[in-house]
Amino acid sequence: MRQAGRSLPEYRAIRGSGSILDAIADPDLSAEITLQPVRRYGVDAAILYSDIVVPAHAVGFGVDVRPGVGPVVDRPFERAADLERLRPLEPDVDTPYVLETVRQVVADGAVPLIGFAGAPFTVASYLIEGAPSRTYGRTKALMLGDPELWNALMGRLADMAIASLRSQIANGASAVQLFDSWAGALSPPVYERCVLPFSRLVFEGVADTGVPRIHFGVGTGEILHLMADAGADVIGVDWRVPLDEARRRLGADTVLQGNLDPAVCLGPLEVVEAEVADVLRRNAGHPGHVFNLGHGVLPEIDPGVLAHVVDQVHAHPLGG
Repeated sequence: MRQAGRSLPEYRAIRGSGSILDAIADPDLSAEITLQPVRRYGVDAAILYSDIVVPAHAVGFGVDVRPGVGPVVDRPFERAADLERLRPLEPDVDTPYVLETVRQVVADGAVPLIGFAGAPFTVASYLIEGAPSRTYGRTKALMLGDPELWNALMGRLADMAIASLRSQIANGASAVQLFDSWAGALSPPVYERCVLPFSRLVFEGVADTGVPRIHFGVGTGEILHLMADAGADVIGVDWRVPLDEARRRLGADTVLQGNLDPAVCLGPLEVVEAEVADVLRRNAGHPGHVFNLGHGVLPEIDPGVLAHVVDQVHAHPLGG
């Protein structure tokens, strides 16, 4: 999950009040923001400070990220003609600032860097809905009502994700994650038919790089087995499915990432410690586990609590 954010006073001090896309376009600022949680918490890897809509924004689709709202599109995707607004991404030309951020963080050398991209479905949902949605009604209507256009859109977004991830890897990212944040809004049959083939394309498109590939979505308990079929090396699990149950569904050899409920970190420290211990207990000593939150850091969380969580995990026999 994105580590940097409003929970950190040092982030608030340098981030300012401008657009997040403006901050991302400043490599010096983005690299500093990426490294802030590493210095504060002593985590084992850094997460690139960026956003999943950056590629679409960079090719001129007309996306902004508004504080407290999320991605907002000035002219949502509606018809075949809108495909022309999604030309192929050329990372060296379109997002050189992202690649410079990657290089700066890698040059710092403190910890490995995890890069990422938005999965085709989640990015498509923003472009079609025009803003975050509770129902994804327009997205599902296009997906089911015009499968030819849907497939064309998803193919373009898959190509953009591949180009973005490959460029991050080429510049030093040690692992990459595909965020399908809203895939949990879909039934298993619809996900399998309309989304899985394109997520699989993304993972196949970076397979030759040899870096670990992570697949994560929110509320995806009913489609975890299908997400695993997309070809990632690690499956991210949110807090709704206990780790032992996730491993039962996916197989004993599956490498899992997760899955402390972020809201737990707002509670008393003894409760936080108990919940962290429960996640570790459910992993049952399996070496294939990347401890993480089950979703992003809430702005209200005390950084001291997160530092304590990291220390507790590192103190575990398998945590060092």
